[in-house]
Amino acid sequence: MNLDVLQICRIDASLEAALAVFFETIQASGEAEFFHPHPFTAQEASRRAYYRGADLYYALLQGEQIIGYGMLRGWDEGYTIPSLGIFMARAARGRGLGELLMHFLHAAARARGAEKIRLTVYTHNAAAVSLYQKLGYRFEDAESDQVIGYMDL
Repeated sequence: MNLDVLQICRIDASLEAALAVFFETIQASGEAEFFHPHPFTAQEASRRAYYRGADLYYALLQGEQIIGYGMLRGWDEGYTIPSLGIFMARAARGRGLGELLMHFLHAAARARGAEKIRLTVYTHNAAAVSLYQKLGYRFEDAESDQVIGYMDL
């Protein structure tokens, strides 16, 4: 596969091994302090690879390597406003790829019928806060050192 080719794929069994490597990288980097929706283990990668619920999990690939991970969660619990989360590999940051993944997740949420979307971000994660504001998120609530952002779709 050409390493210059970018793809966004719904996570399935074919991505289990690559996702386990990506999760291991997140855990080893110490950056899970900013993004911790679930454990970053091989077992969790397997759970995501075989997951069949209403929530959505995607990988941004460059060639065969996962460079970004995105999710829309909350539908399994009955929420009408999904929670969005992304994590980009360090080497993929600053290239507009996080914004690309965000736009894709917004479109996926709209396709699923969502009228609004939410996310939570640490206030000291300046790069993420800046991206979310640029995309139109309004920060309305605070949870200690995190804020909750909402955007109408």
